[in-house]
Amino acid sequence: MKTWIVAASTCGAMALAGCAPVALTALGIGMSTGVSHQLGGIVYKTFTNSQAQVKKATLGAFSRMQIKVVEVKRKGTTEMILGKAGDRDIEVELESLTPNTTRMTATAKKDSGLLRDGATATEIILQTERIIGPN
Repeated sequence: MKTWIVAASTCGAMALAGCAPVALTALGIGMSTGVSHQLGGIVYKTFTNSQAQVKKATLGAFSRMQIKVVEVKRKGTTEMILGKAGDRDIEVELESLTPNTTRMTATAKKDSGLLRDGATATEIILQTERIIGPN
């Protein structure tokens, strides 16, 4: 009887071990919007559009979300758009990978950068994507 209980418990544990891959797959499906998160509230996405197109759409997203543009600066192939929304400092970096590929990184910092707001950063990317439209 004791051997049967150990065998049944072992089989049950082995069956439950398969739940982690299922959960990870579900998480991957949930992120099918194409927006990826890093630790610390930094959100990024690569667009198959020129840097100029992504910049125009990002500025449109800022306008739609009523985020005030504080500064736009360029360094090499990277352009930084800084904004302000309430108590959050917004940073969007646009990096030109190829003439038709641009990587966008968005960060919304709160309380002088101690806390990050991943939801706001994600929404900036989603609004930018909506303005660009389907490729």
